[in-house]
Amino acid sequence: WLVVDRKVYDVSTFSKRHPGGSRVISHYAGQDATDAFVAFHNDKSLVKKYLKSLLIGELAPDQPSFESNKKKSLLEDFRELRCTIEKMGLLRPNYFFFFLIFLHLLVLDAASWLVVWYFGISLVPFVAGMVFFTTAQIQMGWFQHDLGHCSVFRKPRWNHLLQIVVINMLKGLPASWWNHLHNQHHAKPNCFRKDPDLNMHPLLFSLGRTLSVEVWKRKDRKLECDAYLIYN
Repeated sequence: WLVVDRKVYDVSTFSKRHPGGSRVISHYAGQDATDAFVAFHNDKSLVKKYLKSLLIGELAPDQPSFESNKKKSLLEDFRELRCTIEKMGLLRPNYFFFFLIFLHLLVLDAASWLVVWYFGISLVPFVAGMVFFTTAQIQMGWFQHDLGHCSVFRKPRWNHLLQIVVINMLKGLPASWWNHLHNQHHAKPNCFRKDPDLNMHPLLFSLGRTLSVEVWKRKDRKLECDAYLIYN
């Protein structure tokens, strides 16, 4: 069960069919998921149609709709900030800007191959081609990141299609893999055992202080709250 806008929903069965994956929604089991729900779903009216069949109750008037380890004033400030940003139109994408981004990525990628093809594989053209190719690959990673967040087009379908072109075809990585991990990261940023970015293999990352483990053990939630504001 989870809470959205003080309404309680049973998503036990639906979580297996959740388009964003079962882990993202199960991370909020027994918690208030209002802010995550707003952040992840652009078309609220469409999603709420599915919520109707999952509704099982509502919080009592004296029951707070936020976790005990979070500050109510901090959540209210965050929600007010988000409303202000939306009213200012700062979340509306600039299509011409993203078109130029995609175009310059294709130019850099093509230039890297043309330099090597035309001038050969001697040191200078090889290094020049490598610089072009590396720059394009890095920028493609950030461009597909925006597409994965559905921040370029209004309809998620177009974002996902272009993301597949960029990350699958031009970078050679699966978009489904990136979305599966990155959605969990933004659902529970810096939350130990829920954020995949912190689930590093102990044999590969065994040096230094394990900050995430220390924070989790002492129940210091300030880091989690700060990260939520930053990344959402």
